[in-house]
Amino acid sequence: MSEHHPIQAHTGPIKNPKQLLIAGLLSFVVPIFAIIILVTFVTSGNRPSLGAANPERGIELRIQKVGSVEIRDANRPLTSGKEVYTTQCVACHASGVAGAPKFQDVASWAPRITTGYDALLHSALAGKGAMAPQGGGDFNDTEIGRAVVYMANAAGAKFDEPAAPAADTASGTGAESAPPLAVATTTAATVAAAVAPVSAAAPLAATAAAPVASESTTAASAGGTGEALYKQACQVCHTAGIAGAPKFGDKAAWAPRLKTGMEALYKAAINGMGAMPPRGGTSASDADIHAAVDYMAAAAK
Repeated sequence: MSEHHPIQAHTGPIKNPKQLLIAGLLSFVVPIFAIIILVTFVTSGNRPSLGAANPERGIELRIQKVGSVEIRDANRPLTSGKEVYTTQCVACHASGVAGAPKFQDVASWAPRITTGYDALLHSALAGKGAMAPQGGGDFNDTEIGRAVVYMANAAGAKFDEPAAPAADTASGTGAESAPPLAVATTTAATVAAAVAPVSAAAPLAATAAAPVASESTTAASAGGTGEALYKQACQVCHTAGIAGAPKFGDKAAWAPRLKTGMEALYKAAINGMGAMPPRGGTSASDADIHAAVDYMAAAAK
């Protein structure tokens, strides 16, 4: 006697119209996202390399020497807190850009003042949030500390202004007789060896190279001035695109601005625009402002 088994219907994962609809949508959405991810991965290797937006600067970065020498006058008078604020900090603290506590805004400064001077100084030196280390400037620690005290005291704090280091106020071997400080990343012996042959050939080199130097000095000086002012004041907002500032090197953000012409860009930088104060909150000359604008515009072309 044979056994009869019931015939079972073949079933798949889709059992109702809702599941069919979901499967249909996923069959379109998943491949699209997969293609986007693949394209992003493939094109990521084609991003401009360092200095691509500014070929001359890129060449300088690639061939620069391992060691460098920077000469600073150790005996120069320290800048006051008010001057540091006016030169550098006002760009963000005057209007409270990117969460920076506004100057003389007691409510904004109160919780920060309670943390103490040391904590405020550490934040100013190391950077915090959108603020770059030392606010992106080139002042020493004591001068930054004076700026911190100036702003905090304007909002109700009672901090004492930091005094100059002992070496600056000492007599005898101090301010009167100390030579300018050479801050070097190369050894003294290396510098001496490099300077000696140059000094010996100076009379001939000065005569032979004078025409070349006169032709290239203007361009080099303008580029250096623009980059220096950018790093001192402009990069605080333009590096991260704070408060609508076009990011450095962002061609899409700079394109509509470049269409207005360089004269319009110069005028906006000098007179101020939006959250940017006049001259970026600095006391730079028109020529220096033009150089900084040229430097940023060149990086976005």
